[in-house]
Amino acid sequence: MKYVGMHTQIRRNNMLTGILLLMFPVIILGMVWVFLALVNYFGSGVYDQYGNIVRHLDASVVNHYFVNTIPWVVIGVGAWFLIAYFSNTAMVRAATGSRPVTRKENPRIYNIVENLCIACNMDMPKINIVDDPQLNAFASGIDKKSYTVTLTTGIINRLNDDELAGVIGHELTHIRNHDTRLLITSIIFVGIVSTIMSLVVQMMYNAFWFGGMSHRSSNDEDNRSSGLSMLVVFVIAALCCAVAYLFTLLTRFAISRKREYMADAGGAELCGNPLALASALRKISGDPGLENVKRDDIAQLFIIHPQHFAPGLTSFFSSLFSTHPDTRKRIEILEQF
Repeated sequence: MKYVGMHTQIRRNNMLTGILLLMFPVIILGMVWVFLALVNYFGSGVYDQYGNIVRHLDASVVNHYFVNTIPWVVIGVGAWFLIAYFSNTAMVRAATGSRPVTRKENPRIYNIVENLCIACNMDMPKINIVDDPQLNAFASGIDKKSYTVTLTTGIINRLNDDELAGVIGHELTHIRNHDTRLLITSIIFVGIVSTIMSLVVQMMYNAFWFGGMSHRSSNDEDNRSSGLSMLVVFVIAALCCAVAYLFTLLTRFAISRKREYMADAGGAELCGNPLALASALRKISGDPGLENVKRDDIAQLFIIHPQHFAPGLTSFFSSLFSTHPDTRKRIEILEQF
């Protein structure tokens, strides 16, 4: 049953990765079409005999420009994605401040990882360390060359060997199940959408200040035209923000919380001691590290998301849309093994 469960999870993650790869260009192209349609609609107004402006959408013109735009959008987004996809290791290291560790520098950790890899017949991943006195760990990478297990100095120093074996087994299971590939793909997609959103907001800001200053000395017709241009910018900015937010939620829901339960089960099986992993999770939840990481998409990789411990309303929404299940429930399940 365990064998079938793991392969089912791998197939599911591969399928979700493919869906994200197909869905993302569709969303981007949809945003481009809406942008062109808004520009056409607000830019084609004429005044009737009563002085009221009349607008209409010329779909044929919009579609013409849209078809000509498609190759440039696909090439641009595709190049951006490929660069980010194959530089994901550097991206994660830059976001978390991690560094490689060798057997000579830390034989204890290196030997634990190596023994667990031998037990599950998998290739040895890279091992990174983050200089953080708090506790956390995560796996990352998209293939054998980039698979990495990262640990904080806090978790290394404050967990015993059995607990560390459970945590590392959990992260190795993420790699075996292709969870990391799915997460890296979603991180890149959300990053691209967020960047586009930031550019639009910056455009809105510039239009507000420079556009607002320039039309003070203009006539009424120019003021009206500037106002319409501002409206277009605000609508586009609001639309991009809504799409970006919706896409973030969709990727969160797509990344099922079951992957953490699967990784917990795999880690408990690898280390041979479910109670050790339960003890490790209890210690980590008391002092979760890497809180200084500013990117929430990167924090999805962590064994315990530090944002879970934010107070009040922030904690409620974090748990509602989180990719991680409640830590106490994970511990309870492990203690029932």
